[in-house]
Amino acid sequence: MSTPLSALEVQARYHLGAPAATDTYWSSAELIAAANLACHDLWRSVSDLRGLHIATLDVTNVSLAANATSLTGVPADCVRVHMLEPRDLSSSGSSRGLKFTPRPYNSPEFQSARAQDATDPSNGEIFWVQMGAGGPVVAPTVLVAPSVTSAVLLSLTYVPVLADLTAASANPIPGESDNAVIAWMVAYARAKERDDRAPDPSWLTVYATEKQNLLVSLSPRQDQEPMVATAYFQEYWS
Repeated sequence: MSTPLSALEVQARYHLGAPAATDTYWSSAELIAAANLACHDLWRSVSDLRGLHIATLDVTNVSLAANATSLTGVPADCVRVHMLEPRDLSSSGSSRGLKFTPRPYNSPEFQSARAQDATDPSNGEIFWVQMGAGGPVVAPTVLVAPSVTSAVLLSLTYVPVLADLTAASANPIPGESDNAVIAWMVAYARAKERDDRAPDPSWLTVYATEKQNLLVSLSPRQDQEPMVATAYFQEYWS
């Protein structure tokens, strides 16, 4: 079970030599704020592994309207889109043959698709690209081409925003990350003791080592098959 940030604060105070019962130098609010920043930094790095350690599946809100050039209903907490697909993939699904493929907006494929007439959503390929800041600033815009002649309900897999944490919140970072969070807390707490008000470099080194070990341990997620790159148009090889 994940460790509450309050318990990580206790362990950070061991390193600082400042038990909460007697300490008047570092407040609990200061240390929990540092833990928040540590979790957000780790959250970004773990999500960059593309291993779905941090992901949410929305099967309720997202759709592509007829003749539209962007999706509707993209959640406001969406940071990065992982995957799009028709919501109904059953044999009776009217758009189960529709494929959504990410492409750069200025790629030849996307440019050509933008010039096409609306296509029947029962089959075919739709190119998409994420645009805009994304959460927590604003919901991203997901542009698509070509458009479709009738609406399609979609499933969206995405990286969500990490909400602010409290002392009662569990550490949300997978992979036994407690030591990394504690090292960050101590490093930034020690800044208060330094003339330059910079985080303690020794504890930042501990944090960097823990973070690197964490990322290595989290990827890859499976050992059944070797990790290989797929060749262009490989699915069409005979």
